[in-house]
Amino acid sequence: MIDSHHHLWEYSPRDYPWIPQDSPLAQSYLIPELEAATDDAGVSGTVAVQARQSIEESDWLIDLAGQCDLIRGIVGWVPLIREDVREDLERLSRYPKFKGVRHVLQEEPDAYFLRDDFHRGLAQLPFLDLRFDLLIFQRQLPVAIQLADRQPEVGMIVDHIAKPEARNGRVEEDWKTGMRELARRDNILGVKFSGLVTEFNQDPIPDPGTIRAYFSETVEIFGVDRVMIGTDWPVCLLRVEAYRDWIGTVKDLTADLSPAERLAIEQTNCQRCYRL
Repeated sequence: MIDSHHHLWEYSPRDYPWIPQDSPLAQSYLIPELEAATDDAGVSGTVAVQARQSIEESDWLIDLAGQCDLIRGIVGWVPLIREDVREDLERLSRYPKFKGVRHVLQEEPDAYFLRDDFHRGLAQLPFLDLRFDLLIFQRQLPVAIQLADRQPEVGMIVDHIAKPEARNGRVEEDWKTGMRELARRDNILGVKFSGLVTEFNQDPIPDPGTIRAYFSETVEIFGVDRVMIGTDWPVCLLRVEAYRDWIGTVKDLTADLSPAERLAIEQTNCQRCYRL
């Protein structure tokens, strides 16, 4: 199994102000912790994704990946709105494990999705065979579709199934409508079934049946050839006890699929999308 989405950080309140200081996230999660967690869960490869918008972090992640065979790919951050961003992208793309970039669009106003300077930077990615991780909330699906339409050559991967407004006992209709429309785009290469447990903001304990319903809808909308598994570790520890618990949930969700479908969702879709 390949974990398509996790983070690493050397914790400090200054560098990671979004982390609650009284939470299990307020500590360092580095290679030893990753290796212990993945070994316990039977995960053989990972993609590490940026956790702060700093090009220094991108360099740091590349350095860590060079020390760890477990990490197969890096999704970093670059200042896409800068005129000289091509220089940063060319430098980073020389490292074989650097596979894509992400901007925290979930924190941006809708107008940011359509900025000319942002799209000028996005348009550089295909020339360097880099992907773009699309990090959005459900309410941003309409403008994310406009973004995808404006950059048909940019291969995009949807993080955390677009963060639905998850509530126990239901699957949001607006989420289904938006995801069906997004899935029609050929440049949407994949979608990560990850990060869902932390989106149940009104329910202290996410309902397993609702998680299963979201998984089924995601597979139906995108097909087994575009869905991939991610843990969003260590952020998932806000709602699960351990890394292996989410992997166990995933294995339960895929248990009724054919061996070929399980292999695609748990491994080969991620390998293909990121060209690991």
